[in-house]
Amino acid sequence: MDNWQIREMQEQDIEQVERIEKETFSVPWSEKSFIDACTTPENIYLVCIADGEVAGYCGLWTVLGEGNITNMAVSQHYRRKGVGKALMQEMEKRGRQKDVSVFFLEVRESNTPARTLYETMGYEQIGIRKRFYEKPVEDAVIMSKGWRSFD
Repeated sequence: MDNWQIREMQEQDIEQVERIEKETFSVPWSEKSFIDACTTPENIYLVCIADGEVAGYCGLWTVLGEGNITNMAVSQHYRRKGVGKALMQEMEKRGRQKDVSVFFLEVRESNTPARTLYETMGYEQIGIRKRFYEKPVEDAVIMSKGWRSFD
């Protein structure tokens, strides 16, 4: 995609991030949740800006060498254009700079496009969280990528 950049999430991005969150998730995070998350120094929250707007975002909480990917969403208009992969790659790079050696995430069992993306990036299924999601209730697939998987 031409003319786009990935940078740290800023407070002025939250309104657009919230819009994508609401169109993507049945139980979206609040504005306060995003502000708290992106202002915590251990966390990494990124946005992809395309054509002057937020095309997607992702978030990572880091604790003792582990990274938990908490949020990952791309606006419907920008899906299947490489935004998600680019965000994940940049987040992993920044995570490694904070000494993260293993990344974890949960994804809806039925979310084949996301699961496929994660698998192509080296994530492997390591378990299931029963009834993790609500509206509708669904299991989450737990996926992980360790330091051996980095290119």
